[in-house]
Amino acid sequence: MLIRRSDRRTRTRGLFEDAPPDGGLDRRTFLRRSGLTGGLAALGELSLGSVRKTAAGAPPPAGAAVTTRKSICTHCSVGCTVLAEVANDVWIGQEPAWDSPINRGSFCAKGAAVRELVSGERRLKYPMKIVSGRWTRISWEQAIGEIGDKLLDIREKSGPDSAYWLGSAKMTNEGAYLFRKFAALWGSNNVDHQARICHSTTVTGVANTWGYGAMTNSYNDIRNSKTILIWGGNPARAHPVSLQHILEGAELNRANLIVVDPRLTRTAAHATEYVRLRPGTDIPVFYGMMWHILQNGWEDKEFIAQRVYGFDEVRKEIQKWTPEEVERVSGVPGEQLKRVAQMFATQKPATLVWCMGVTQHSVGTANVRAASIALLLTGNVGGPGLGANIFRGHDNVQGATDCGVDVTSLPFYYGLTEAAWRHFGRVWQIDYGWLQSRFVSKQNMETPGIPISRWFDGVLLPRSQVDQKDNVRALWATGFGSNAIGRIPEAMKGMAKLDLLIVVDPHPTTWASLSVEAGRKDGTYLLPACTQFESSGSRVASNRSIQWGEQIVKPLFETKDDYEIIYLMAKKLGFADVLFKNIAVEGDRPVPEDILREINRAGWSTGYTGQSPERIKLHMANQKDFDLVSLRAAEGPCKGDYYGLPWPCWGKPELKHPGSANLYDTSLHVMDGGGTFRARFGVQYNGVNLLAEGSYSKGSDIKDGYPEFTYALLNKLGWD
Repeated sequence: MLIRRSDRRTRTRGLFEDAPPDGGLDRRTFLRRSGLTGGLAALGELSLGSVRKTAAGAPPPAGAAVTTRKSICTHCSVGCTVLAEVANDVWIGQEPAWDSPINRGSFCAKGAAVRELVSGERRLKYPMKIVSGRWTRISWEQAIGEIGDKLLDIREKSGPDSAYWLGSAKMTNEGAYLFRKFAALWGSNNVDHQARICHSTTVTGVANTWGYGAMTNSYNDIRNSKTILIWGGNPARAHPVSLQHILEGAELNRANLIVVDPRLTRTAAHATEYVRLRPGTDIPVFYGMMWHILQNGWEDKEFIAQRVYGFDEVRKEIQKWTPEEVERVSGVPGEQLKRVAQMFATQKPATLVWCMGVTQHSVGTANVRAASIALLLTGNVGGPGLGANIFRGHDNVQGATDCGVDVTSLPFYYGLTEAAWRHFGRVWQIDYGWLQSRFVSKQNMETPGIPISRWFDGVLLPRSQVDQKDNVRALWATGFGSNAIGRIPEAMKGMAKLDLLIVVDPHPTTWASLSVEAGRKDGTYLLPACTQFESSGSRVASNRSIQWGEQIVKPLFETKDDYEIIYLMAKKLGFADVLFKNIAVEGDRPVPEDILREINRAGWSTGYTGQSPERIKLHMANQKDFDLVSLRAAEGPCKGDYYGLPWPCWGKPELKHPGSANLYDTSLHVMDGGGTFRARFGVQYNGVNLLAEGSYSKGSDIKDGYPEFTYALLNKLGWD
């Protein structure tokens, strides 16, 4: 049940059947086989040359001060705190933070090994480029100079859209925001990152349902749930520390734990009800579940009447998915689905958890909309223990998306309209006319770029089929592995045809190896970025909490952090003075605290305005004061705040808004973290009022739903 098929197959063969040619055994093979044959027996077969003596590292010199610094694990989106022990600027040890309300003294195997990201042997140590098919070491000055000259030449001949800017969910918020701003000042919307592959479907699906494209509650809040429905996710492998909250909450609440997945995963092994469906049949199963809910009158009628539009049309579609039809299509028995439907609709609060199994489909957005409809039907959103708990993949995929590394929008989902550009012109103190002059045309300025899943089409398609001045000729990739894209053969053809390829990463990724396989002999550069443990800045966990990571050690070898690399490139390209107009630069490194302050000035749409560097650092210093379940500080200097000031955190930092632990919670005052659904389609459609009726936040003066919040409304209220 819990053994991978490849391992099971291996164990049927002889012990030394696939031994290395030298007669020894690699460590992984030895450990795997010793479980069957006994460690001593296997050890007796090893040649002496394959055994190395191990020894602990030398302790710090006598009298050397050992300091402890806090950062955030760079693997998944749970947001575990790493305590690093540093002596003489060397990272000598690490522990999980006992005070963190998220990981409370625990690590998974990935988190326990993050120090290896800094000290590992695979680090890219200095800038390199391919010369006549061979990797050659160069200086930073040479790399920036040559890359900048080639980019300027491409821009002059082919326009700014001929360069593609690929950012990363591994960047801090400040790095991601700076990267998007850099692309805007370069004059292109061809800028994207990992969320295009994993969770762009989530953002579209949930934002177009109730207003914001994010997880509604938190890992910790699952402890309040009476029914936990995990659909297309395997947190036991992907988000191991989250399983503490899931399993402990399930045990303490005697909650239902339902897992829907084609495979019997390690998570499904813990389920009280495991539902196996055929891959790709998520929507029929969702509708089949809702068929039972409607058939038995288990829907939340008051919630639907107050807060749901167009339900009668959805009801017609649901009626088509009878138990017989759902079982024919998906393989899920009708009686089992009825049990699941009853638990989800009646044993509340219930939460719906999903991950890549729902999103990474050709109909991913539709899957997400179906999941959202199930929550609306049952009223399972807008309070503790409820909601769409969408487990993100990377440590800052939420933050990088919020900060606008996206072909369809500017930071904080402002879109690409003239009004959005004028907003950022005010924030950046840049004349709108100058901003527009950086683009080929106003139309290009307001048109989404090429998504990362199709960047190579921008290279390979005939010029007449690419709606920009010229094909893509240069690609800059920071912190993104090219193997994340499914169409690898086409991607390799695209790599081969590029005039310029720049890879910025702590390690030589697949961009480097595949580009060589694709036949590139020149025009490829590797720039060594340091890890986030060698830099500082904020990151957003899946629950929208913002945490600050300290710099553990200074950048090793000749590596530089994202801020400095962006500054050096902007300086070479001639717009550093505009890019950093309101951001201090120390040496060649922009100050991340200043970047976050600019984020605070810009992010009114999603409530990124109240989390100053000082407030976030205060949370990190006082983690012990935050409650494990509610994530709220009951005492201390952060009293009343929710941990990490999860957005929306309204107003300026001086207002001291506590953040919003659970989105759309009308039982709380807005100044206590409450809120309503957010209008995304205007306030009226075909003469029908789209505002909530009889649903409003505690203490609200408006009792019949909030109107769309626009500049015109601000002007009318006298708040402009």
